[in-house]
Formats: sequence, structure tokens, C-alpha cells
Amino acid sequence: MPSWVPHGARLYLAHTEQGSSIRALARQTGCHASTILRRIRQFETRRDDPMVDEALRRLGCRVAARDETGPLDQETAMTAQTKFDHKDSRTAQASEEVGGDVAGVTEAQLTAEAGRILRRLAEPGAVLAVAAQMEKAVVVRGDGAADPTRTAVVDRAVAEAMALKGWIACDAPGRLARYHITKAGRAALGCLLAEAENRASGFADAQAPFSAREEVSAPRRVRYSANESPLLALARRRDRDGTRFIPEDLVRAGERLREDFELSQMGPRVTQDWSRFLTTAGGGDPAGGHARGFEAARRRVEGALHDLGPGLGDIALRCCCHLEGLEKAERRMGWSARSGKIVLRIALQRLKRHYDSLGEAGGMIG
Repeated sequence: MPSWVPHGARLYLAHTEQGSSIRALARQTGCHASTILRRIRQFETRRDDPMVDEALRRLGCRVAARDETGPLDQETAMTAQTKFDHKDSRTAQASEEVGGDVAGVTEAQLTAEAGRILRRLAEPGAVLAVAAQMEKAVVVRGDGAADPTRTAVVDRAVAEAMALKGWIACDAPGRLARYHITKAGRAALGCLLAEAENRASGFADAQAPFSAREEVSAPRRVRYSANESPLLALARRRDRDGTRFIPEDLVRAGERLREDFELSQMGPRVTQDWSRFLTTAGGGDPAGGHARGFEAARRRVEGALHDLGPGLGDIALRCCCHLEGLEKAERRMGWSARSGKIVLRIALQRLKRHYDSLGEAGGMIG
């Protein structure tokens, strides 16, 4: 059983799959029987959610059947093991067809992917779309006035784990389910952002390792609002003639840079100083060359920032990647008030031209 599985889900599986009684579970955990029953019923009612139901079904196949009433004879034990192996093999085959088994998701993988996906879901108008029998789940964002924009893609197994932990929820299940971030998901996102900030500041060794449990409610401080990025807030502004100050194609260019930046942070070089190479010669390989994964993403970010150059690259890095507000960026760079939005729009125009020159390699990764 993975370590990230909630305690209530463990009780539910022990009761339904292993046949443990409510009183036996209460004695093992030191809780009252009514408390155990309430936790089990919570997960029973959540099985209307398709991803929660699938996650519990696959985790249940990992739990070996046992008899609480007494020792099994050899024939009964062999029969139970044969049924379990057959059930587990069918689940493994279905997992390969649908895109991974939720039981194979590790704590580190869930923490890394959840920080990326929950941050996208915290943006206004963002939902996680999951279709039946699809390997991936897609985060899309839209305000109803324009076509939805795809901002992230995640494996279905990770999305099932997030649904099981209660970080995302679906109000209207169907063949195409739309999930939104919950209050517990926003709390978990705040803990993830605080941990990332402490790690970048050098305080990670003095902190206890993050465990995204629902009961964690430690005070925290976040440098910026997780609900939206400065680029999205600026994109809603309009000129006197009613046109958007930053068109949708420029927003997509900024989101493309942010996507590569977040992918590059998943590697071991998470504390890299991105401002160092802006004053060095050479621009790296903008398309990533033969590198893979986070290393290729880091090279793509370097290539884009080198193409922008000092000034334009600084404002794009601060606002699109580090999500700094325009006023803070203006103060730190010594610019006059209200000049940052003009420079940022010029940087996005240059960034769009950079990605257009890459052809298909300049599109979103998902």
C-alpha cells in the first residue's frame, strides 16, 4: 500500500477487502467504533466519483484476502489466493490499457506532480478534464469568451491519487468528467509552495519532510497568490477601444515559457540561479537538442531567455516563471511605475516570435 493513501481509505479497504470488522479496526486504531464507521462511510459515498472508485478498486486488488475468524486450511487458502491473483492480473491488464496503476504512484511522484497540477487548477476558470478509457487527464482554462486553453497534462494514475486524497472533486460525473480544486487541495498547494520556498531559501534541512495529509494546518507564508499569475491578471485588462492589452497568443507564449520552467524544476538542479546566464555568451540549444526530460526543458528556457536578452528576459522570468507582481518587479529592477506592463508586452511579443521560429517544437508540451 503506498504511503500517501489516506487513513480512511485504508480502513475502508481493510473492512471491504479483508473483511475486518468495525470493532476490530477500532481496537487496532484506538478509536471509537462510530468514528471508524463514519470514516468508512465517507469513502463509500465517494465511490460515485469515477476516479475515486477506480483508485479504490485497484488498491483493493493489492490487498490479500484473509479470514478474521480463524486460521484457514490449506485448500481454502489456495482457493482465496487463486481468486486474488486472477483479480490482480485483470487489474494489471486494465491498468496498462488505461495508463498506469494508482498503486504504483510513489509519494515523491505525487508530491511533484500535485504541485504542478494544483497550481494550474488554482487559476480562475481552470478544470481537470478526464475522459473514460483515456491515459491522460488535461487541465484546461477558459473564461467562456474564447476557446479553452490547455495548460497541463498529467497521468491518469496521478489524477486518481489526487481525487482519492480529496484534492480535486467532480460535481457531475460522466464520460467526460470535469474536476475542480477543493479546499483541501488549496491547503495542500499552500504547503507545497511553502516547502519549495524553504528549499530555495536553504531552510529545507531544518524543516520536517512535507507530508500532504489532510490534517496538516501549520501556519505558512506564500510570496504570491496561488489563484492566478500576474500574466493572467494583466491579460484581462483592455485598452480604450475594448481590445485586450495582452492578446491570447501572447498569453500562450508566456504559458509555454512557464511550462518549460516548471518541468526544469523537477530535476536535481531545482535551486539554479536563472539570472546568471543572461549576461553570459551563447544561447544554448533552444529546442533542447538530444537532451531529455528536465534537462531539455532547462535548455529550452535558457534558449528563450537568451533570445530575449537582458531586460526583456528579466521581466519574463520574474512575471511568467517566478510569478512576481509587476510592482515588485519594477521596484527590484529600478524601473518607473507602470512601465513594467509595457516592457512585459514587448517581451511576450519577442517570446512569441521565438517560439514561432521553432515550428512544432515551440508548441505546448502537452
